[in-house]
Amino acid sequence: MNKGILIEVERETSNTKQLLGRLKDEHLSFKPHPKSMSLGELASHIVELHNWVKVALPHDIFDFHTMYKPFAASTAQELINVLEEGYSANVAAIEGTTEEAWQRTWNLQAGEYVIASVPKIGAFRFILQNHLIHHRGQLTVYMRMLDIPLPGLYGPSADEKQ
Repeated sequence: MNKGILIEVERETSNTKQLLGRLKDEHLSFKPHPKSMSLGELASHIVELHNWVKVALPHDIFDFHTMYKPFAASTAQELINVLEEGYSANVAAIEGTTEEAWQRTWNLQAGEYVIASVPKIGAFRFILQNHLIHHRGQLTVYMRMLDIPLPGLYGPSADEKQ
């Protein structure tokens, strides 16, 4: 199981890095709507979701009250640096997770309140991977609104076809 997960993490980290590499510091304050996160907040959240692998996998509980430290990048380069720094620790966390551990119940909590209780593999897929891919899709919309050419993540983008 770990081999497939490692391939996925490598690929998705690479995809995120391609997007982040096109950002400039002046893009980070962009907000498409007053209720939206800024591009910098959104990109920071995507990076922290990548790096939750190393924080969440070694434990059977992730408590927002005691384990969550929000990440807020101040520069576009910091986003890339933190993503890259977390990658090897994420790989080590996955390599250290046994088949049995992937099936153990994992709780996402806020203090005593249980937000989700799922097998660890489900948490990895839904709470981490799907969640970051969702937000990365939002990031591509922000980037498109700023006329930043998009790289192809799962095939050529419209910008690459022109």
